[in-house]
Amino acid sequence: MTTIPLAPETTDTLGSRLKWAVVDCWTILIQEMVHLVRQPSNFAWQLGFPIVMVLMFVYVFGSAMDVSGQGAGAGYLEFAMPGLFAMTMAFGFMNTAFAVAMIKERGFIDRFRSMPMASSAVVTGRGLADVIHATVDLAILVVIALVLGWRPGGSLAATLTAFALLLWLRTALIFVGIQLGLMLKNTEAAGNLFALAFPFGMVSSVFAPPDLMPGWLGAVAAWNPVSSTAGAIRELFESPAVASGYWIEEHAVTTAVLWPAVITAIFLPLAVRQYQRLGR
Repeated sequence: MTTIPLAPETTDTLGSRLKWAVVDCWTILIQEMVHLVRQPSNFAWQLGFPIVMVLMFVYVFGSAMDVSGQGAGAGYLEFAMPGLFAMTMAFGFMNTAFAVAMIKERGFIDRFRSMPMASSAVVTGRGLADVIHATVDLAILVVIALVLGWRPGGSLAATLTAFALLLWLRTALIFVGIQLGLMLKNTEAAGNLFALAFPFGMVSSVFAPPDLMPGWLGAVAAWNPVSSTAGAIRELFESPAVASGYWIEEHAVTTAVLWPAVITAIFLPLAVRQYQRLGR
């Protein structure tokens, strides 16, 4: 039997495609970072909402919450802050969708499609830019939490793992935001995503344990990916947590890894395909 070697030009073509996919991704990333620097008001506006939520829920509603059995308000800051970190990462997909819808509305997507660039570059470049953005958001929220008196109780390794899980959730939801942004007609439609994001973030264990909710609602909250991440980082931060009868909450760290992996496996190829189908 004669073995036919792979043609050198085929290998060069595959290598060239990979090289230009990386180069194009880097170009999109730089463009997004320049846009952020030139319009810092957008960044400030996106960060303002979670800061207001932190202050409102910790100081307004926190005085009425009892998650430690020691009276209303006891330990609620330690309970709520991990949930607020998770909610901020979850709500970030709205910012991604709005940004993608805006560049599509202004014709940048059409310009990209007219260029000889990798189809994945717009998706991956936008994703990397949003991960950097989310890291800055998270760092600022942590500083605010430390000022308010919150302290992580776990080891340094556990604390870093918790922050990695938060960014892992945000990374997965970036592709959801890109998919929605490419599907929506304009920025006005993207602005209406709050109606979807609000129940996604609120019907969870962010502010109250699922066991305190009605049975069906508690089940929905427990199986929310945001709840898995919130429960996992509470465990890693050694924050107060109310005992739960839900299996998924008893394995929060595992499910906090699996949920984003499933979301990424579904929405990353969908987002790339949606970009390729634009204009057809």
